[in-house]
Amino acid sequence: MASTLEALKRWVDDVAAMTRPANIHWCDGSDAENHALIQQMLADGTLIELNQQTHPGCYLHRSHPGDVARVEHLTFVCHRNREDAGPNNHWMDPAEAHAKMDALFNGCMEGRTLYVIPYCMGPIDSPLSRCGVEITDSPYVVANMRIMTRMGAAAQARIEREGSFVKGLHSTGELDPERRFIMHFPEERMIQSYGSGYGGNALLGKKCHALRIASHQARDEGWLAEHMLIVGIENPQGDTHYIAAAFPSACGKTNLAMLIPPEAYHKAGWKVWTVGDDICWMRPGPDGRLYAINPEAGFFGVAPGTSTATNSNALKSIARDTIFTNVAVTADNQPWWEGLPGTPVTDWQGRPYDPANGPAAHPNSRFTVSAKQCPTWSPKAEDAQGVPISAIVFGGRRPSLLPLVMEASDWTHGVLMGAAMGSETTAAATGAVGVLRRDSMAMKPFCGYHYGDYFQHWLSFDRPGAKLPRIFHVNWFRKNKDGKFLWPGFGENLRVLEWMIARVEGKARGVETPIGTLPASGELKLDGLHFNQLTLAELLAVDQAGWQDELAAIGEYLDSFAPRMPAALHAEQQRVALALGTPEREAATA
Repeated sequence: MASTLEALKRWVDDVAAMTRPANIHWCDGSDAENHALIQQMLADGTLIELNQQTHPGCYLHRSHPGDVARVEHLTFVCHRNREDAGPNNHWMDPAEAHAKMDALFNGCMEGRTLYVIPYCMGPIDSPLSRCGVEITDSPYVVANMRIMTRMGAAAQARIEREGSFVKGLHSTGELDPERRFIMHFPEERMIQSYGSGYGGNALLGKKCHALRIASHQARDEGWLAEHMLIVGIENPQGDTHYIAAAFPSACGKTNLAMLIPPEAYHKAGWKVWTVGDDICWMRPGPDGRLYAINPEAGFFGVAPGTSTATNSNALKSIARDTIFTNVAVTADNQPWWEGLPGTPVTDWQGRPYDPANGPAAHPNSRFTVSAKQCPTWSPKAEDAQGVPISAIVFGGRRPSLLPLVMEASDWTHGVLMGAAMGSETTAAATGAVGVLRRDSMAMKPFCGYHYGDYFQHWLSFDRPGAKLPRIFHVNWFRKNKDGKFLWPGFGENLRVLEWMIARVEGKARGVETPIGTLPASGELKLDGLHFNQLTLAELLAVDQAGWQDELAAIGEYLDSFAPRMPAALHAEQQRVALALGTPEREAATA
């Protein structure tokens, strides 16, 4: 199925000449092709068949123990001008990067098959969607890309019709950490990845294309490519508000995207619709509102922490036709991770399970599954025009200071909230766990250009005629002095989303504080929760002295992006700091 588009055909020919594969296979995305690939991977041990009675169509992949997460220190953004990459990215001169990668790719596919994967990020007929082609020597990547994107003949037809696509070249190489690089060339709309088979490094449609390249493309074309879930909240009257929310990896995005309403809400008629759990592309519509699509077609979710108690919708989604990566298995060959019933007999490395070796499932073990298998999947996810966004939510893991929920006073204040986001690090990225780091809009590892320019791009959407979403910040993770979470989280988060929707609809007055608008007394519905007023007061308290320190720290953080830091954002930080410096206002308590 070679291409009729000369630019695509010539690129594939050039890559083949450099990598020297034994065979070239153009992927059509068909069931027959996928079946053949699965059988091939079962035969060579790339995949292990799981219990087909309990988990039909499910397989396990074990990656190399040294290749289990994104490698931010080996991920480069190669702008021609170093300043365009910004201090938020690792930069390498494009000529140097190309030379380094050409040397690695030289002959790397000898004896292997080169797969050409045409794919579309977003609904195949959406004007918001963008296409790419990944070349890889990994059938595991092909199988995952088929789930995660609209991959195959229809995508290739769109590419040949439009004549443009993002180029992605990947090889697992020798899986040597010393010979591992993930290079992005934003001006060339190109990605090159070598030496890793892990999803975030190898599925080039995901973080590489849908965020690092797309964020730069979005800046050029006037839209936003964001690390956000998209969820629809339908009230008992049948009205649905769509919310986009940004949290760093492994901070509950998937759980919120598939939120299960508390029993009382369920009985009252509230419904939750899942549009996306990780990435959101937004563009202003003719009516001035922001419309969003989920560029992905599947979920590449973190398995640990997914259980009946936390996310039964995710568990139902992955009961069939799922690829599991680095989970443990039980005696009857079912996938297992901490939080599930049963007992593991084999750990994620294939060893007999021994607690002395650490967790049975890797903390960053994953599942790859079609979004359509989610019980709460929204058919609107396929709408070409996208869904209108009523609210944008920022959040992270903050054990103290940040209240349960607060609303920005306007768009500029909301951009400051997003820019100032901080979270404790998790196992989704290599490095220490539990360290607080600023992660503006949850995009620190994924913004394909200078953060100062990125903040300015966000600010630019506030223009005459715009009907922008309200912006909120949440913190499900605030703890008391004993280290216990103050808020129950999970399905109960719908109570907070209900307040946000009431604010959007003008039905909740809130209480204004220097840091934003918080729920007024009685506005946060707590029926059925064993929750005392002292706990609520602690969750919504504004520690003026603590916030003065926070604003000073935010100011220092923003200064790190000078001279490209927008003056408007610096002025907003000064405005809030000044407000905090005035005599203490009444803290928002209920």
